[in-house]
Amino acid sequence: MMEQLNQIYLIFKYLLLGIFQGFTEPIPISSSGHLVLLQHFLQLKIEGLSFELLMNTASLFAVLLIYKEDLLRLTKNGMKYVTVKEQSAKDDFRFIAYLILGTIPAGVIGILFEDAIAEYFKSIKVLGFTLMITGIGLWVIRNLRGHKRDGELTAKDALIVGMAQAIALIPGISRSGATIVAAMLLGMKQETALRFSFLLYIPVSVGGMILSFSDLLNDPNIRTLLIPYTIAFIGSFIASYYSLKWFMGIMARGNLKYFSYYCFIVGALVILFT
Repeated sequence: MMEQLNQIYLIFKYLLLGIFQGFTEPIPISSSGHLVLLQHFLQLKIEGLSFELLMNTASLFAVLLIYKEDLLRLTKNGMKYVTVKEQSAKDDFRFIAYLILGTIPAGVIGILFEDAIAEYFKSIKVLGFTLMITGIGLWVIRNLRGHKRDGELTAKDALIVGMAQAIALIPGISRSGATIVAAMLLGMKQETALRFSFLLYIPVSVGGMILSFSDLLNDPNIRTLLIPYTIAFIGSFIASYYSLKWFMGIMARGNLKYFSYYCFIVGALVILFT
């Protein structure tokens, strides 16, 4: 009986982690940082990258579902431009090219330095400072209303936003926050900044999933934790979907300052009490 209760409690912990990661992934408060904090408070140490990989994959599926129409349009028009030089499809083709360009910085830095970055910034207290940095970025753009639409982006814009995504490899620096801050400082409209940020998330996430797949296969805990991992995956997918939908409405209304307040408060609490 006690063993069954312990298993239920373990499943509940993993479900909580999955929901928490899924909810925080789309919004600009750093899902990786919050995942580390929650593991700390739950006294649950997860070895390796398998769990984080699964949760990121769940969030990826949610992003794909929400942006499926954009992805289908971009794919269709990109093929049109390549095959028959359809001029009306040129903007979408360029948008795809800029997504590829924007993926390069995080891809290269992630392959070369991700483990070193995670090791160097592993301290819980460091997360407090990086959350504060995220909060500062969100505060700076709180009142910005850009003018650039999808068809007005440049290669320079894509590269700068891509570099911001690379900076978010540091735990506590929000990926969506860093890319949206960079995009809006470059003059993008909220809708364009959000779309570019989350479409940019897709290739990096897919690349990370492919490169880390062997970690999942070789995870010694995968058999014993199959049920907790599966429950957490489902929770993360559902939470990511509704969190991103909610965040899209917030971006449209321009209420990013509340996320800034949150990062300042949580960052300060982590610095003071850990």
